[in-house]
Amino acid sequence: MTIPIGVPRWRGRAALAALCAVFVVCWSSGFVGAKLGAQGVDVRTVLMWRLLPLAAGLLLLTGIRHRATRRRADPPARLTRSQLLRQVGIGALSQSGYLLTVYWAIGLGVSTGTTALIDGVQPLVVAALAGPLLGAAVSGRQWLGLGLGLGGVLLVTWADATSPRTDAPAWAYAVPPIGMLCLVAATFLERRDPSAPRPLRNLTIHCTTSAVVFTALALAGGAARVPAEPRFWVATAWLIVLPTFGGYGLYWLLLERVGVTTVNSLMFLVPPVTTAWGAALFGEPVTALTVAGLALALTATWLAAVRPDRPARGTGTAPAPATSRRPAVRSRV
Repeated sequence: MTIPIGVPRWRGRAALAALCAVFVVCWSSGFVGAKLGAQGVDVRTVLMWRLLPLAAGLLLLTGIRHRATRRRADPPARLTRSQLLRQVGIGALSQSGYLLTVYWAIGLGVSTGTTALIDGVQPLVVAALAGPLLGAAVSGRQWLGLGLGLGGVLLVTWADATSPRTDAPAWAYAVPPIGMLCLVAATFLERRDPSAPRPLRNLTIHCTTSAVVFTALALAGGAARVPAEPRFWVATAWLIVLPTFGGYGLYWLLLERVGVTTVNSLMFLVPPVTTAWGAALFGEPVTALTVAGLALALTATWLAAVRPDRPARGTGTAPAPATSRRPAVRSRV
């Protein structure tokens, strides 16, 4: 009995679609976990206990893998001092600076959906700055997308800030953009790295750097304690399992399966999914203005979504170099 040829293909596509859906849910869950952990606990305490066990586990895993690769006939090149310093800088920006601002903003009362949307315009800012900083061609669609994306962010932020259910001070809405700019800086620092990407090694350096930074901040501020609240440890486990291993692991898996363009497109679904999480779990406000802002931001990202290896039409510019076609640095919220 033969199996219709369309069935395996359909199953493969369904499985890939399911992976994409799980990836979006896992990535957006990081903002939810941040709010769960920051309720009644100092942000520095949350970040210290999230990063310490994660960094320890990654150091152990990297050590085991390094020992195994040393037995090969062609072991990978050793990590140079300049490469180490570059990855420490990327980790300090993309994790330490970014996570501190996200957790701080959410702890102050900024909604999870608004924070995720401000994070979500990072690729638009990177695309707009690629011309002056990387010498890449920037199309008019990308500039238009940036303008519309910023308009969408302003609409959602205004709806959140003026809602009667919001208790965040006005200045708190200036905190998430600082974290987004940290991600932008980390992206350009990473794209200037001529060496081949090493996801596990780089993630280990980033997490170890952040563990040191957050432990130092907690010790300096008297926040280095062991919380007794069970909810805190549930939130910590949530943050380690779902957004870090689930989201980041699926991120690299999908990069191999569908490519960077599709994965970046999936990232644009994170803000609306996070908004739904926040409304369902925390009663965060969702108004017509919120929906309009999210729709405007999604339209903006669609306009700006051009193939990274295709020059803008009519420019006569050659494809961008390989270093600029790396996936953008993404937050592990």
